[in-house]
Amino acid sequence: MNTQTILDKAARTLGQPQYHIRLKPGDVGDYALLPGDPDRVLRIGRHLDNPQEIMFHREYRTVTGTYKGLRISATSTGIGCPSAAIAVEELANIGVRGFVRVGSTGALQPHLKIGDLVITTASMKNEGTSSFYVPMGFPAAADHLLTHALYEAALDQLPEHDSAVYIGVSVSDDAFYGETPEYIKKLHSLKVLNVEMESSAVFTIAHLRGLKAAMVCAVSGNLVTDDVVYVGENTRLIQGWEDAIDVALEGVYRYHQSYGNA
Repeated sequence: MNTQTILDKAARTLGQPQYHIRLKPGDVGDYALLPGDPDRVLRIGRHLDNPQEIMFHREYRTVTGTYKGLRISATSTGIGCPSAAIAVEELANIGVRGFVRVGSTGALQPHLKIGDLVITTASMKNEGTSSFYVPMGFPAAADHLLTHALYEAALDQLPEHDSAVYIGVSVSDDAFYGETPEYIKKLHSLKVLNVEMESSAVFTIAHLRGLKAAMVCAVSGNLVTDDVVYVGENTRLIQGWEDAIDVALEGVYRYHQSYGNA
């Protein structure tokens, strides 16, 4: 076999129109917020000035606008690490330098209520995507400075929000319905705050590419107190999304003001 002809996906796609997200250089800002749900991209857009929907292909919907003059995009990732990894890789290929996942999450400690915010310092990798990039013992850590900017923004906005804010370790899972009571009990005993399905891959890929990534999530339900809403409108979660978007945008802006040229 002539190994000279083997495809190098990273080299081939850098700076080019992207296959999955259908975006090209110039379509996005330096920073991207990453919700899972395409509908939540439109919700983020309502927090931006001059939002424009750029593309909606597969699970990837993108809106770009400005916040306090800073150009920011929002791209949905779908559910799980594989599709989130594609979003991060392709957004990075066209110029995004910082990512904030803005999602929903299941609480694993009893004091967390629906609508509360969780800012993640690192994620336990209970998923398979990261193992394609790094050994399983390699940490999936959020960027410290971007995370700190989110936390300070959240604290400053507390008087305006009904939610509380917590910071700590999360876990990323692959199987939403595979989380048994025994497994949830184990995570609770490890003092993990919350479980979601994307952050460990987002953190890992951003680190390897020399980029910044962080996460703020709204609690959708509590898995140890059985305070969940699976039928009907979860009004407390909807308000939590709004609060998380406020925190993400202000946090990105503050980070950029302090470290954007670093």
